[in-house]
Amino acid sequence: MTERSRILVVDDETQITRVLKTTLSSQGYEVKTAADGESGFNAVLDWLPDLIITDLSMPGMSGIELCRAVRERSQTPIIVLSVRGEEKSKVEALDAGADDYVTKPFSVNELLARVRANLRRVTAADENASQPIEDGDFSIDPASRMVRVRGKDVHLTPKEFDLLVFMARHPNKVLTHRVLLNAVWGSESVQQPEYLRVFINQLRNKIEPAETPQYILTDPWVGYRFQPHGESQ
Repeated sequence: MTERSRILVVDDETQITRVLKTTLSSQGYEVKTAADGESGFNAVLDWLPDLIITDLSMPGMSGIELCRAVRERSQTPIIVLSVRGEEKSKVEALDAGADDYVTKPFSVNELLARVRANLRRVTAADENASQPIEDGDFSIDPASRMVRVRGKDVHLTPKEFDLLVFMARHPNKVLTHRVLLNAVWGSESVQQPEYLRVFINQLRNKIEPAETPQYILTDPWVGYRFQPHGESQ
């Protein structure tokens, strides 16, 4: 994370954008705000932020639509803001490409922790990050973020991709919920098991050849195991 990382805040509530701009600026970030999805998307194209924080419910282009539009062009981390009771919308936002979410009313310290975690994910230096993975039915190219399962291209959102890559680099081992959450979402999220439920289900829907999982197996109450050759038993 650099001291001048650029953060775009998109929210139609002026009080929220004012507070977030003041708070984030005080932490050394360069901040730009937008009052709706359309102007937010234009700022993404013109300003190239390092991270986006967006509300879900906005007039015109919603936060979910903004996520989809950004994902067509960029892998910029996206944190969505939602109110309690918008569980369906949270899942839709994650499926549309959002990386994280914070529920209103939110703790400023919690939001800052999520910001730091997502920026670290982008800037972390991993010498092995670009090494292709060829194992079993899977061909994964981290450099181009392309995935092929049994010879067929599979489109994944950024967080789905990160989760699959981490599991694929540790095949045939039981990975606990805490390990997966820490590796993909950061240490601040180890008590957020709903993240895994959402993304494991999404991954299974995209890569499993049948209703019964063959590649991502559940170890009840413990975690998950990735078998690139499929369930052999």
